[in-house]
Amino acid sequence: MDYTYLTTEALAERIHYDVRTIRDRLKDSVLIEGKHYFRPFGGRKILYIWETIERDMRQPVVEIDSAPIDTGIHASSSNTDKPSANTNPVAFRGIPMAGGGICNG
Repeated sequence: MDYTYLTTEALAERIHYDVRTIRDRLKDSVLIEGKHYFRPFGGRKILYIWETIERDMRQPVVEIDSAPIDTGIHASSSNTDKPSANTNPVAFRGIPMAGGGICNG
């Protein structure tokens, strides 16, 4: 497969973002080294892989339902060691991570 390699300036022009926004806010949070960009020959210069960025930009955003964590201790419970019988425990859905993953622990 042929790839299109872009400098930060060329990427900024293509996606209509400011160069500083790419460097300060997107790089290493949304644009990940090794996936969206690389440093040829281990140098300082950065080349972005257009096809990977374009593919990931078009993917729908996955919204994570942030529900409170059930600690098992309830104010209405007379025994704080276990939840009361009529409580409905809340499912723990994990902690959203910057790279798009979920921390389950």
